[in-house]
Amino acid sequence: MSVVLDIKNLETRFSTREGYVYAVNGATLQVKRGETLGIVGESGCGKSVTMMSVLGLVPTPPGEIIGGQAFFKGNNLLKYSAADLRAIRGKEIGFIFQDPMTSFNPVLTIGRQLTEPLMEHSRCSAREAREKALEMLNLVGIPNPKVRLKEYPHQFSGGMRQRAMIAMALICDPDLLIADEPTTALDVTIQAQIVELVNRLKSSFDMSIIWITHDLGVIAGMADRVAVMYGGMVVEEALVDDLYEEPLHPYTRGLLDSLPKEGTREPLKAIKGAPIIIREKPAGCPFEHRCGSAKPVCREKVPRLTEKSGSHRVACWLYDHA
Repeated sequence: MSVVLDIKNLETRFSTREGYVYAVNGATLQVKRGETLGIVGESGCGKSVTMMSVLGLVPTPPGEIIGGQAFFKGNNLLKYSAADLRAIRGKEIGFIFQDPMTSFNPVLTIGRQLTEPLMEHSRCSAREAREKALEMLNLVGIPNPKVRLKEYPHQFSGGMRQRAMIAMALICDPDLLIADEPTTALDVTIQAQIVELVNRLKSSFDMSIIWITHDLGVIAGMADRVAVMYGGMVVEEALVDDLYEEPLHPYTRGLLDSLPKEGTREPLKAIKGAPIIIREKPAGCPFEHRCGSAKPVCREKVPRLTEKSGSHRVACWLYDHA
């Protein structure tokens, strides 16, 4: 199975009044053709910034990519110019943003915003673009698409805006779809509908998906592999069943232990402490200050992402003895 996106040792930092904030610190992951990769972790662990760095969506300044590579179909996106990245975004890589209300332009109709990427990348006529937009709105389950094309984002409900965002991300038939917490602001019923919709469209469009979320319950039913991020690093990566059956990293175990257990009344367990703001490049494991199994080496050296069994990899000094 060929690799669509291959990110190696990506590093991104932001300049602030108090100094630098290191948001991504050597993130390494791959997405294979036709698979769904889930990226999970608490808010602030670097999930979204990793993907935005790859696509040139990090504002510069204050953002700055200081290291790493990101190969898409064999080409390093981090070497691309802004114009080259614009030619890829929307056409070959679709992006579903976290909050469609702030991602859509409030003064342009949904139809205008759906047809714009198609006309930009495919050079088709306005009529052809409109027909494709109608087809996409119908495909994602929005009723009365002819009427809805003329309406504005504020006239759509939250679930319908998310469906329209999915339609816009897929209208150019991309090879890779990146979904950045697309169900966070939706109720449970609509969440399930969006997940089912994306799973169905994945087969129809024969594409790969990166699904960014902090909801381990959502990712369990749709991902092929899961990458767990903390402190801007991938600390564990495995097939979805392997991760849930045998989590290795203390952070992954903490995330799974925090989920409610069906049929029990046990109080929810919380991971002690809170994610830190990293002001200097980490000298050791960023989870060390919250880990109940930390050793002296955890403060001194960053653990490597090491393969333990099959495709199960973990970055933790409990397993890496080098």
